[in-house]
Amino acid sequence: MKRWIAVVFLAGAVASNLQAERFEHKFRAGEKYRFLSTAEEDVYYNRTFAYHADIANRISFEIPEVFEDGSGLLRGEFSTSTKYRGFEAYVQNQRYESEYRLSRDGRYDIDARFYMPVVRNVPTFPDRDLAPGDTWAAPGEEKHDFRGDFGIPDPFVIPFTASYTYVGPETRDGIDLRVIKVAYTIFHRPPEPMIHSGVFPTQIVGWSEQTLYWDPLRGGLHSYEERFQFVLERSDGLTVEFRGKAASRMLEAPPLDRESLVRELQEATKGLENVTVQTGDEGVTITIENVQFEADSARLLPSEIEKIGRIAEILKSYPERDILVEGHTALAGTAAGRQQLSVERAAAVADRLVRLGIRTPDRIVVRGWGAERPIDTNSTEAGRSRNRRVEITILEN
Repeated sequence: MKRWIAVVFLAGAVASNLQAERFEHKFRAGEKYRFLSTAEEDVYYNRTFAYHADIANRISFEIPEVFEDGSGLLRGEFSTSTKYRGFEAYVQNQRYESEYRLSRDGRYDIDARFYMPVVRNVPTFPDRDLAPGDTWAAPGEEKHDFRGDFGIPDPFVIPFTASYTYVGPETRDGIDLRVIKVAYTIFHRPPEPMIHSGVFPTQIVGWSEQTLYWDPLRGGLHSYEERFQFVLERSDGLTVEFRGKAASRMLEAPPLDRESLVRELQEATKGLENVTVQTGDEGVTITIENVQFEADSARLLPSEIEKIGRIAEILKSYPERDILVEGHTALAGTAAGRQQLSVERAAAVADRLVRLGIRTPDRIVVRGWGAERPIDTNSTEAGRSRNRRVEITILEN
């Protein structure tokens, strides 16, 4: 079980000059947002320290429809990435699509097949004005993906009751915000799942304490911070404990003129060998073919370091956009080896961008595809050299 902080709060409170104000979720059709969160987590097996994990979550979504009752339809992608030893960048290891309806007071209406968001019905607001110091409580739940850990096919439900306190106004980053404290404890003894791989959770206990920073003018969450500790007991006698902290912030995605961006990047990359620019599903991509690394390694040759530096200067012109770096290999060796090499090479390029100050690590997504997505034949050296490539995408959201 990983503690994935993937909570989406969309919308906000109505701004007011009065001390008491009404909090409710509000939505505007066509808007796009993303939440970037990082978590630092220590994991213990049977009370003995096992490992430390640095995790990044990226949630990008849009609001395609707003209904007459004020609820909104949310559609987007949730991804989780982990920092590999020796790298600054986070490598994406899981992606989820999700769609759900969120009411004005914060309740979810979501199909049972979706695993994300993990934390649901938080925050839920009461149907009354709130003044600093006011408290309330509302039910919530966590839903986890235990397919890999336990072979449980459906989202695993952990119910809780959240306690809220409206603390009051606070200014952060020059923005007038509202501070809300949220806390909940979990003591859950689930029945044995009907389908599992032989080992299953027998008890889950723990707590979460969150501070939400609400932006009343924009009508949405500005950021949040969390501390947590959870203990999971398994049917084979192993106890797994997670202790950590997390933080998240919202970034708005302005519209992207892809055609103009392609023209700008094509002009900026003129003269760079084996570099092309094209639009794609997620944004605009700079492709570097025949990327030169030391043999069977992820160490860039000096000529490629210079090329990455040139591209980094170009990326500085688009600071509001996150970056996706994807690695590809030719068809050689084993599938596992190709996958690992493609990840390491993409991470090496992403690390170079981080060291050059182009983006912080949580604003770069790293993926490896091995030889799954060739753009040419693997039967010739010329084709294989094209397939050995790195793609850098300026993401639309």
